[in-house]
Amino acid sequence: MRTRGHAILVALCAAALGGALVFTAGATPRAAAPRPAHARLTARFLAEARSALIKDLRGPEPALWVHGRAPSAVNGTITAAGSYNWAGYADISSTSGAFTKVTGGWKVPAITCTTEDRITAQWVGLDGATTGTVEQDGTAEQCFEGKALYTSWYEMYPAGSITVGSTVAAGDSISALVSRSGSSYTLKLTDSTHTANSFTKTASCATSTCLDESAEWITERPAYGTTGIVPEAQFKSATFYGGTVTAKGTTSSISGYSGTVYDITCVDSTDSYDIVTTSGLNSVGKSFTNVWKNSY
Repeated sequence: MRTRGHAILVALCAAALGGALVFTAGATPRAAAPRPAHARLTARFLAEARSALIKDLRGPEPALWVHGRAPSAVNGTITAAGSYNWAGYADISSTSGAFTKVTGGWKVPAITCTTEDRITAQWVGLDGATTGTVEQDGTAEQCFEGKALYTSWYEMYPAGSITVGSTVAAGDSISALVSRSGSSYTLKLTDSTHTANSFTKTASCATSTCLDESAEWITERPAYGTTGIVPEAQFKSATFYGGTVTAKGTTSSISGYSGTVYDITCVDSTDSYDIVTTSGLNSVGKSFTNVWKNSY
């Protein structure tokens, strides 16, 4: 694989809607095949679309590279990175149990659909950057047979992604958090526009399994086990705001974290152009905007 600058190969394992990032070489993704547009928004169609969104999301391990872009600084050093399916920010620690909480909000981006099945997802979460476990929640925006569908979801290792709300709409105001106390986790998402999509879930994971070595704020194009990474659904932009992280007992902004902070751009599988670009953080280090550039 050709890389830009002085690239360090790592891999992003898309275990589900919110995939996991692991430091190892990965496989080249494949684009999903087009689907005919003929279905109507019947109850059966909606059920089929939701099933398609979640089914077999445990996919191959597409590679992520860290390239030689000059670091920028807001309140600490930020390292530029590239991924085949992530765009956004990740705070990373080499210490197990470092992170106990991540928060963030966004407005659900409107997607433009063609006859091709495309997906994008916005989420916050713990783990996944250096481990194969993920504790995440967010929204998914899906083009299925030419129709736009919006859902809320969560994922708690070892289970796959679980959809909760099916009445999410473009423009909905979302706030989300994942927190941990010992081996107990709380995953909470609030849709203040359509409250039926909100949820609070609790779960547990042994501290020897879920290591909590990272926190993330991400726009993602998921991967299916049979076809690889799907095309990124077309949207104008997705702005994350109110991003905070609690690490080693200290709560800070995304950039205020004292360890490694990654600014991640989603790129195509040939490493030739951007899929989704990530802006710099605002002056207080809590907000940024992801901009759609291409589907694959």
